[in-house]
Amino acid sequence: MRNRLARLVFPFLFLAVAACDSAPYTERKQLILIPESQELAMGARAARDILRTARLSTNPTHKAAVARVGRRIAAASQAPQLDWEFHVIDDDRTANAFCLPGGKIFVSSGLFDVARDDDALATVLAHEVAHALARHGAERLTLELGAQLGGAILQLALGDEDPRLAAIAARVWGYGSNLGLVLPYGRKQEYEADAIGLRLMDKAGYDLEGAVRFWEAMRRADAPKPLFAFLSTHPADDSRLEKIRHDIREIRAAKRRPPAGGNQASETPGPDGT
Repeated sequence: MRNRLARLVFPFLFLAVAACDSAPYTERKQLILIPESQELAMGARAARDILRTARLSTNPTHKAAVARVGRRIAAASQAPQLDWEFHVIDDDRTANAFCLPGGKIFVSSGLFDVARDDDALATVLAHEVAHALARHGAERLTLELGAQLGGAILQLALGDEDPRLAAIAARVWGYGSNLGLVLPYGRKQEYEADAIGLRLMDKAGYDLEGAVRFWEAMRRADAPKPLFAFLSTHPADDSRLEKIRHDIREIRAAKRRPPAGGNQASETPGPDGT
């Protein structure tokens, strides 16, 4: 059994050491075992499936707004390796948007009931672009693979002792890893996408207060939410707004600070007193 455990664990540990990365802007350390080429292929394949089966919007105003704002945010991302696409799904009942790996972004037409101007729409699209930039999909898949490996190791370790106990332990592990690891990590990614998205909005020239207005409108919208925030992959609205306001203050403060080793030397009087 010890040899079987080693065959499971050692390759994963080797890959984990070799696959450390950092998220853009936040510099948060990441573990991503999925090659970027595979991630891009998965996103392109999923996008083709959606485009083949979903009903796309024909509303020219919505399509033009998403294309216009999407181009500006994508340009600010400075990620030419990603093939950005922005689509509007004809679904007036849903105020939602999502991003597939590689930069394939879909917006439900119902979002325009809340995102009523370009600054609000930029909040959403910058958030989704941030997910792609930070490779959150590949990071999430890596986390789930690690959780599955942990369950397999636990089941293997207990299987020789009591197969029934091993099966129960594997189910408990699956529930516990989802509640204690996967869901909180999902919320961490959402906060991070907000933070990166605000910086992209700022670079693209949008009003950061539009993000506050948008999330306040989302909070007022009559949309079903999980009873408890810890059962959701998304942050609670109040916590999200508080963090967004904090990030906006940080961005503005950073812009007021002089650059390191900036122009202060030119202001120092020379030998002749000038």
